[in-house]
Amino acid sequence: MVLAQLGGSISRALAQMSNATVIDDKAFADCLHEIARALLQSDVQIRMVSDMRANIRRAVNLDALPAGTNKRRIIQQAVFAELCNMLDPGKPSFTPTKGKPSVVMFVGLQGSGKTTTCTKYAHYHQLKGFKPSLVCADTFRAGAFDQLKQNATKAKIPYYGSYMESDPVKIAVEGVERFRKEKSDLIIVDTSGRHKQEAALFEEMRQVAEATKPDLVIFVMDGSIGQAAFDQAQAFKQSASVGAVIVTKLDGHAKGGGALSAVAATKSPVVFIGTGEHMQDFEVFDVKPFVSRLLGMGDLSGLVNKIKDAMPADQQPELMQRLIEGTFTLRVFYELFQNLLNMGPIGQVLSMIPGFRSELMPKGHDKESQAKIKRYMTIMDSMTNAELDSTNPKLMSESRIKRVARGSGRTMKDVTDMLEEYKRIAKVCSKLKKKLPKNMDRNVMNNKDTLNTINNLIPKQLLNQIGGVNPLQSVMKQMGLKT
Repeated sequence: MVLAQLGGSISRALAQMSNATVIDDKAFADCLHEIARALLQSDVQIRMVSDMRANIRRAVNLDALPAGTNKRRIIQQAVFAELCNMLDPGKPSFTPTKGKPSVVMFVGLQGSGKTTTCTKYAHYHQLKGFKPSLVCADTFRAGAFDQLKQNATKAKIPYYGSYMESDPVKIAVEGVERFRKEKSDLIIVDTSGRHKQEAALFEEMRQVAEATKPDLVIFVMDGSIGQAAFDQAQAFKQSASVGAVIVTKLDGHAKGGGALSAVAATKSPVVFIGTGEHMQDFEVFDVKPFVSRLLGMGDLSGLVNKIKDAMPADQQPELMQRLIEGTFTLRVFYELFQNLLNMGPIGQVLSMIPGFRSELMPKGHDKESQAKIKRYMTIMDSMTNAELDSTNPKLMSESRIKRVARGSGRTMKDVTDMLEEYKRIAKVCSKLKKKLPKNMDRNVMNNKDTLNTINNLIPKQLLNQIGGVNPLQSVMKQMGLKT
């Protein structure tokens, strides 16, 4: 996950406090000290860390809390609120609307990943039903048009540029006019960058903006620069009328926390963050879900959205039903793996699950997890229909395990490990089934009683972490279940 080390350090500080025999002022102070150290190591500005620490101190008065109050929970809520305040720069002044033509201009320094980010931005909106197009108005960098052309072709997005024309303003105007005629509802203009902030860069941006009249100007910034992000974001905001920011290169970089907090300090709205080189390494930046994942509290709504994007709509309610009924067979296990592989980087997906500890996903773990999942799927490919559809864990005898291992080219230990993994998840589903009413069926899934039933099964602490019953209701609606 993004900023996993920072999130892990803060989570550990909160966990250590809860392990204390008595949560007194000393335990509270030690916790705040560890959180402050984690933020400083992530290159967050000293003044911001100091202010956050003071605000948490004011928000939590241990002496005034009644007996029996969950002090750890109160402190965790205060930390959550202050992290949100630190990283929340507000909302952008403009958001593209499907079916309504809009022009978005990208600006930034050379090397920030601007051209790749343009394609990611277009691809994201393409998946949401937009008709995006790309215009390369970067005539300063050699190979800029080739890069945009290659990215756009791979993503199947219309593009425009020129090898002959050297005037970026003329290219931008021609591209915008062309795609307006072709009924594109999101025209993205990629502009030139420079190695540093200079007058020529800002003058060219001003000319392109004046000619194309963009609805939104997005500044793409390299997140690895840390606190220096403040000066960059401020300069671009003042000179180019920047309405939103995308921060790139946040995949595990130590200075990522500093970059995000510095941009927020300029009151520049961050709309997306780049977390890698691939098309799917691109996340909407929504402060509360981001901080929730950072602290290991999950993001169930975001997880459901990923499931919706990866899984055919007609299969979603059926899968939900089978999980709730407790009929968790190896075939369902296989289907879950199929969908998980389509949901993007596994670390990002797992970080949306409440209780997941982000520091347990070191860099490179995504590849290991994907390899493990594919290995398990290969093993299940060698099973019979009877074995895949059985709910009897004793069915897989030693002779069957040996046959499956031989057929899949794996060891017996690999098969046994896969079965143990399956049994762990099946056990959770089985417990859920026992707590549900015996007469509960697919029809009962479509009423408020179901919401109340599932609500009662979820621990109150977890329910509080996801924001109460409303997000739960939202999740059920997104899965196609009426409430």
